Amino acid sequence: MVVDMQQGVFATPRLQREACVARINQLTRAADRVIFIQHIEEGGLEEGSDGFALLPDLYQPEGALYSSKTACDAFYKTGLEQLLDEHGIREFVMCGCATDYCVDTTLKNAASKGYAITVAEDAHTTADRPAAQAATLIAHYNEVWRTLTVPGNPVHVKPTETILQAWQAN
Repeated sequence: MVVDMQQGVFATPRLQREACVARINQLTRAADRVIFIQHIEEGGLEEGSDGFALLPDLYQPEGALYSSKTACDAFYKTGLEQLLDEHGIREFVMCGCATDYCVDTTLKNAASKGYAITVAEDAHTTADRPAAQAATLIAHYNEVWRTLTVPGNPVHVKPTETILQAWQAN
């Protein structure tokens, strides 16, 4: 699941954009199924606008699925859960933007719904915030997710390369 990798979202500078996109592309090229989540919002992220469009250097495989959202949580008043059910998806890898908002909120809701989640620890990004720099936020959330208490359904946080190696072994 690739969250909010849209042109309008990246109007605000994000940490290591190119490296993040490269890792996401590695994952999307190797994945069985890819779901792109796109935020819709007035003021530049309207559906069909340039801001709503995914980053041009983001690989979109044939057969990719798409879901839109209006809140940080990709499950909030959307068809995402139905889309996952229709395709028999109960586990997925998460990556994208913004670590501290949309990735975090969606991940926590998905884990509470029983989805098995692995986060690509080096394939999500965010912007500097008034209280913390982006690098600190990314490291912080990777640790929060590693230690998140969801009995019977731990969230896994792994480097992209480790995820890819596991996929190749299967």
